[in-house]
Amino acid sequence: MATAIRLARRGSEKHPTYRIVVADSRRPRDGRFIETIGYYNPQHEPSIIEVDEAKAKQWLECGAQPSDTVRKLLSLKGIS
Repeated sequence: MATAIRLARRGSEKHPTYRIVVADSRRPRDGRFIETIGYYNPQHEPSIIEVDEAKAKQWLECGAQPSDTVRKLLSLKGIS
């Protein structure tokens, strides 16, 4: 099973918030996921990024591939 770390959209129209989730890469964007490891709210200034660092590192070590956006968010938090 190929796993991906990506954003799942939440919130209402024009006011998005996102969960950072680990999901099977074949599932739809907002479909079933394995685990939530954080959230991202771009509506605040500055943006709110909360990530469980231990879980993120664990999934990266297991071979989960982050999306481009999640890769940037993780690097902002100091997680590579």
